[in-house]
Amino acid sequence: MFDAFDPVLLARVQFGFTIAFHIIFPAFTIGLASYLAVLEGLWLATGRDVYMATFRYWVAVFAIVFGMGVVSGVVMSYQFGTNWSVFSDKAGPIVGPLMGYEVLTAFFLEAGFLGVMLFGLGRVGKRLHFFATVMVAIGTLISAFWILSVNSWMQTPAGYAINEAGQFVPADWFAAIFNPSFPYRLVHMVLAAYLTTSFVVGAVGALHLLRDRANPMARLMFSMALWMATIVAPLQLLAGDQHGLNTLEYQPAKVAAIEGHFEDEEPGGGMPLTLFGIPDMEAETTHYAIDVPRLGSLILTHSWDGTIPSLKSFPPEDRPNSLVVFWSFRIMVGLGLLMIAIGLWSLWRRFFGSIYESHWLQRAMLAMGPAGFIAVIAGWITTEVGRQPYTIYGLLRTSDSVSPVAIEAVGTSLTAFIIVYFLLFGAGTFYILRLMNRTPTGLEGPERGKPTRSAGTTPAPSVDDDTVATEH
Repeated sequence: MFDAFDPVLLARVQFGFTIAFHIIFPAFTIGLASYLAVLEGLWLATGRDVYMATFRYWVAVFAIVFGMGVVSGVVMSYQFGTNWSVFSDKAGPIVGPLMGYEVLTAFFLEAGFLGVMLFGLGRVGKRLHFFATVMVAIGTLISAFWILSVNSWMQTPAGYAINEAGQFVPADWFAAIFNPSFPYRLVHMVLAAYLTTSFVVGAVGALHLLRDRANPMARLMFSMALWMATIVAPLQLLAGDQHGLNTLEYQPAKVAAIEGHFEDEEPGGGMPLTLFGIPDMEAETTHYAIDVPRLGSLILTHSWDGTIPSLKSFPPEDRPNSLVVFWSFRIMVGLGLLMIAIGLWSLWRRFFGSIYESHWLQRAMLAMGPAGFIAVIAGWITTEVGRQPYTIYGLLRTSDSVSPVAIEAVGTSLTAFIIVYFLLFGAGTFYILRLMNRTPTGLEGPERGKPTRSAGTTPAPSVDDDTVATEH
């Protein structure tokens, strides 16, 4: 049944499929944990029950997303031993400890305080509960730190030596952890997580504003999300620019593939920016290219006359698939530009004091709800496919990393993953959407959202209650 397929390709597809499911959950929990910490901090500082009610609304979503992220991550890690045992053997002395540090620091920190965060409202002091929420948020960021350090080391390996067995062993842990691309990837991913969360929160706020323009919790979600988008989306553009310069220095073939750049430019002529086209790896050209003269040089090298190596500068077997990364990169950037546009639009509406009255802005925010997830997956595809044909860039090829597993075993497990993932995570996603569809409630009276008591004077009920009790 699977004889016509390449076993290396099937193993890559299986890992890509599982990590595409997994990555959306950490991207959401990183941002949502920080959002919850901000909400609870504002509640403590102001005493406004609208902040705690909104916290209660989203903490239930966080619990489900966190659990799905843990499950999908555990399943994914097993593939290092099943499909990629050669890679595990070669890179284990470096990759293994780094992933172990993630468990020892981030996961244990999150697990230790998660129960207090989810079930401690009304059972522990308000400051202790806030401390637990902050620790969970910090734990998600520490997790991102270690996982991105591992991935960045595979992209730009540093601080290693090769022993007699052909294994990569640590020679300088500091250089390995803080490898050349790590700071850029960490900033880029954390900002992407915050943007992802802001557009989900904003979409839920927009949904309920379209139903009830006076709902104070929906107004709070919508406003806070748009402030985040307005601030973070331009920062992400700057971070992406710096990340691109770093990638050009250490992975020029990836940049050439992203740009569909097959031919070297004439000296002094500058490089055009190809907006759209269809890269053809066999014909070594980009068909139907729509170019803007010299703009590619300005963006990629910050010079009108700058050039980058073309794909023809590299042997055919060392070239990433340009068609895939060309379009995945443009999907990511296009969505980022739309996010910036939404932020500017919201500023304009704020200036006229009509942000809650603009149905078109609310509809646009609702439509952009999944945009962060799509951009994260597109960015991941750009990063990982652009690294090919290597698992450890320039040092260990993907074809030399795969386990000697029969193609039938890989194909059968891939089929099982697809069926189980769509059933399990499909059901989980459906439940999350139902939670988001709930009308935000818990505030009553003519002055909903205004201070009604000093924060913490009455113990807040636990997360498993349906509403937030408030005193008036």
